[in-house]
Amino acid sequence: MSELSLTGVTKAFGGVQVIQGVDLSIEKGEFVVFVGPSGCGKSTLLRMIAGLETTSSGTIHIAGEDVTKAEPYDRHIAMVFQSYALYPHMTVAENMGFALRLQGVAAPERRALVTEAARILQIEPLLDRKPAHLSGGQRQRVAIGRAITRHPKVFLFDEPLSNLDAELRVQTRLEIARLHQALGATMIYVTHDQTEAMTLAHRIVVLRAGRIEQVGRPTDLYDDPDNLFVAGFIGSPKMNFLPVQASGPREITVAGQTLTLALSVPLPTGPLTLGLRPEHLSGEGPQVTLVAEVVEQLGQTSYAHGKIDGTPVIAEVRGHRPQVGEAIPLTLNPSRALVFGADGQRLR
Repeated sequence: MSELSLTGVTKAFGGVQVIQGVDLSIEKGEFVVFVGPSGCGKSTLLRMIAGLETTSSGTIHIAGEDVTKAEPYDRHIAMVFQSYALYPHMTVAENMGFALRLQGVAAPERRALVTEAARILQIEPLLDRKPAHLSGGQRQRVAIGRAITRHPKVFLFDEPLSNLDAELRVQTRLEIARLHQALGATMIYVTHDQTEAMTLAHRIVVLRAGRIEQVGRPTDLYDDPDNLFVAGFIGSPKMNFLPVQASGPREITVAGQTLTLALSVPLPTGPLTLGLRPEHLSGEGPQVTLVAEVVEQLGQTSYAHGKIDGTPVIAEVRGHRPQVGEAIPLTLNPSRALVFGADGQRLR
């Protein structure tokens, strides 16, 4: 039985449908990340799971129990917000134990649960401080500790790293990954940052306009996207897309070069899109030349920006550091090429 399941879940605000028939099952102990552009409905979906938003239709089950109309405190979930939501007049220990106090948990047991959560998060020296005397990363750990003390069935994270600087984001991301390994708990994490999604998730749920575009392991979404949207959203730098047309049942022509693709179906007539990631412009296949217009030097790796047939292209270069104006030979590797139809769906 799934730890969490959504069946036909929809949400409308007035006449605007923001969640459109979502079906999803999450297993016990999974770390699942909701990712997508701003306005895609990922935070709304998380709030519906938490009970902070009502569903317009559909059902939500947690551990086999229908919680569609249950109050948030009856759902056995704990939520970590982007804004930390700590009480400024309480100490760290009081903040972490506040929900337990409301539930009537006795003081000795409350102290034990808070101490254990603080040990897991390595914030024991902070228990007597107030939030004003903590850094952003420390406040976020306190917010996570408050969730841990409740021993919920499902942890919900709503963009918890958005308020942190770049270095703290990386550090806290690692702490959340270690926390999941230590607790083995079911976690759902919302972010617009696909790097966070790729590094944290067992499975990623890619959302667009209130619909699920694809669900899968990070490597599956990266290597085997179902459509143009997922291919372009997952990966940094993003995949290169070149407009092409079929020159044969399984052949396309790019910059005067013909690529023979291993497809199970013949290519349709009309406009198509060829997708190649920046790191896949090498190997065996026809060669083209990219004149570097801008170069990003990132140590051992460089990214050269230029155009092929008038279309912007980014190529990953290793082994040497190209200069602006340099002609860089690239390979159109058919084994790495993805082709999408006029409707944006992948042709396989």
